[in-house]
Amino acid sequence: MKRREFITLLGGAAAAWPLAARAQQRVRRIGVLWHAGNEEQEGEYFTSLLQGFADLGYLEGRTVKFEHRFANEQYDRFGSLAAELVSLNVDLIVAVTRLGAAAAQAATQSLPLVFVVVPDPVANKFADSLARPGRNMTGLAQMSLDITSKRLQLLKDALPNLRRVALLHNPGDAVSSQRTVEAVTDAAGTLQIAIRPYEARTPEEIDRVFPLIAQDKIEAIFVSNDSMLFNERQRIIKHALALRLPVMPTNRLGTQAGGLLSYGQNATIAFRRVAYYADKIFKGEKPGELPIEQPTRFEMMINLKTARALGIDIPPMLLARADEVIE
Repeated sequence: MKRREFITLLGGAAAAWPLAARAQQRVRRIGVLWHAGNEEQEGEYFTSLLQGFADLGYLEGRTVKFEHRFANEQYDRFGSLAAELVSLNVDLIVAVTRLGAAAAQAATQSLPLVFVVVPDPVANKFADSLARPGRNMTGLAQMSLDITSKRLQLLKDALPNLRRVALLHNPGDAVSSQRTVEAVTDAAGTLQIAIRPYEARTPEEIDRVFPLIAQDKIEAIFVSNDSMLFNERQRIIKHALALRLPVMPTNRLGTQAGGLLSYGQNATIAFRRVAYYADKIFKGEKPGELPIEQPTRFEMMINLKTARALGIDIPPMLLARADEVIE
């Protein structure tokens, strides 16, 4: 090959490289269907999701653009917000909670969907199996119902004389609510604990239910795994502490807010892992062929400050088993 021809060929290849790089670095548009009212309410889950993408090199405004939509715990809004994200022609939708996943599933059968903190995806008909979901969905499951017995047992370990427990749940999500009541009631039977369910669909209903709890000689409050109740954890704990009642919240954030103890997965890890699925899909893998992840580690947190304020002596053996103790 002549020298001039070689230089021309080399120059042409060099000019093509930036074009190829730019093609690979096109901006991905990701729609995220959140359950809370805004970024602040989603808190560390919001930042964890974005951090997961940043860790994989997805820089907002340069290689990725997020379209965030917040349902504000108004369950009838999930459907319209999911449809709005589909109309924006995003490359992928991230659906938070069971209701978010159901709304996204109804809105599209073609766009890739990655769900997060969704209980039992197979029973909820989001997947054919955990190993091979099929369809256009995959993601990260939650095992809140699976550990109901363990959570209630830990509450009993902390309060050995416990007999009457209030179950605070949200019937607005009828499917999850019914399953929770059944699971808690079944678990309570073997522990000789009487469960009294109390319904709260809104923050205002939380306020109205506590005077009823005060009348019923309740000894502790067990909070179901519901997004609205999670958002209102400080309200719940404030009411409970005013009645000198210990609370078992849904997760460690509730214990940090003043709950007595919690046991469950660290959901921030799950939100960070969403980026792993999105990255796989953007590189050509099909959602239906990516196995759904389940949490493999559960953490117990005890708030000794709350225990002392309520005059509760946490057994030393239980303290020794805790992953974290707030003092």
